[in-house]
Amino acid sequence: MIFVGVFPNSGWYCPSGVLSPLCAESPEGFAENVRRNGRMIDDGDTFSPKVRRWRDVFWLAIFMLHLIALGFVLVLLGLNRFKKSDRLNIDRYTNRVWEHNNGLTENYWPNYAVAGGVGAALGWIWLLLLGSHANLMMKVSVHILTTYLAVISVLCFWCKQFFWGVAFATGAALQFLYVISVVDRLPFTMLVLQKAVKMVWSLPEVMRVAYAFMAVMLLWMGIWSFGAAGVVASSRGDLGRWWLLVVLSVSLFWTGAVLCNTVHVIVSGLVFLVLIHGGRNASPMPPNPLMKSLRYAVTTSFGSICYGSLFTAAIRTLRGFRSKIGNNECLFCCVDFLFQLVETLVRFFNKYAYVQIAVYGKGFNRAARDAWELFQSTGVEALVAYDCSGAVLLMGTVLGGLITGTCAGVWTWMTWSDRVIMVGSTAMLMGMVLVGLAMVVVESAVTSIYICYAEDPLLIQKWDPQFFNQMSEKLHQRLQHRSALAREILTQNQHDTRMQDIFHL
Repeated sequence: MIFVGVFPNSGWYCPSGVLSPLCAESPEGFAENVRRNGRMIDDGDTFSPKVRRWRDVFWLAIFMLHLIALGFVLVLLGLNRFKKSDRLNIDRYTNRVWEHNNGLTENYWPNYAVAGGVGAALGWIWLLLLGSHANLMMKVSVHILTTYLAVISVLCFWCKQFFWGVAFATGAALQFLYVISVVDRLPFTMLVLQKAVKMVWSLPEVMRVAYAFMAVMLLWMGIWSFGAAGVVASSRGDLGRWWLLVVLSVSLFWTGAVLCNTVHVIVSGLVFLVLIHGGRNASPMPPNPLMKSLRYAVTTSFGSICYGSLFTAAIRTLRGFRSKIGNNECLFCCVDFLFQLVETLVRFFNKYAYVQIAVYGKGFNRAARDAWELFQSTGVEALVAYDCSGAVLLMGTVLGGLITGTCAGVWTWMTWSDRVIMVGSTAMLMGMVLVGLAMVVVESAVTSIYICYAEDPLLIQKWDPQFFNQMSEKLHQRLQHRSALAREILTQNQHDTRMQDIFHL
């Protein structure tokens, strides 16, 4: 494996610890070596119709069939309790599973309307304040989330919801420990996020895309919440109702992830074009780049988006958990097999695949594999692993969801106190999806910056020389840290081997 580093004082590229064909005495020489090795970006291949074919069509068909079937079921569930109890006589099929009452869909549907309104408002506020107060908002998300989780835990205990009280208290403790463990990474993370915001703010059409997709999500949530309100009204406290809400929530999560990742692909393609051509108003920029990126995202690449949206969030969560216990040797050994599996999955499911999908029209698995191999072959993976921008944006998304769930839960408590947790938890998911659609524009810029830096560092240098130097210096530090850690492990292994030989003698 070749790790390419940068000497911070000279600005020259040179291998870190090993000889490499990419080594050169100047950035120009390095760029020429990279070009010969096939890593330079070929402008002719980006957004070329010649390489655009329909990918992962099976998953596109599954997603569309899922939407049609679920939409039909949601309408039935909502209508069955709309203005009349058991209007469609569905209850006769569920008498052995559900304990029915006289609740109506319209009793709970307005609560979900509040959740949709609050979530959309938070998302729109985030986008409006993105240019002027984004850094402050991200810092608030990091530091306020722990307190908010603790307050929700106290309220749950006060309402005698002990399970949820323990759950939120555990979440607050884990959030606090996570922030403490990555506090030294936050300055670099905030730097990357600031530059991503700078890029996004220079592209006003990106905001319009996010607003449009939030409106589409709100329309679907209107149907989804109609069915969910029918489920809430149809039973009280039994396992069957909760299982049905879990199924509806998984569907909403997948649908929201598909829309978020569609925005991700659109924004990534636009940001990539800007970085390649040296600016939004550069003369070589193709006409209507936004429409071209949008067309590919919702046609030939949509199947890959549907496929990746099923797995990327879960894999990122598992990988983040690994980074927290990597220093715990005993625990690490106990779950070593699991994390080897996670590393294999990361190779095929990662968020950087969406940049490759946007630019080159690849299928999801190939895009994820190519992105990860690119990071590992250039050493940029060390920088990606150090960066916590995805976690910071996730904290903002979770905070938005908690605020949304709290608003809907408080209103539900005033009218139907026995349904607070049910409505509040599903409303929280609605808020997370809507706020996530606003957050994803920044995450798309972050992933595009890293892919560009790995493929051709000179693109970042041309866009922002100071940021390029800061990234290069941090990459050099991380590679040195890894080399020192590897030497330490090697020395320890050699010492253990000698001790075992002495013991056997």
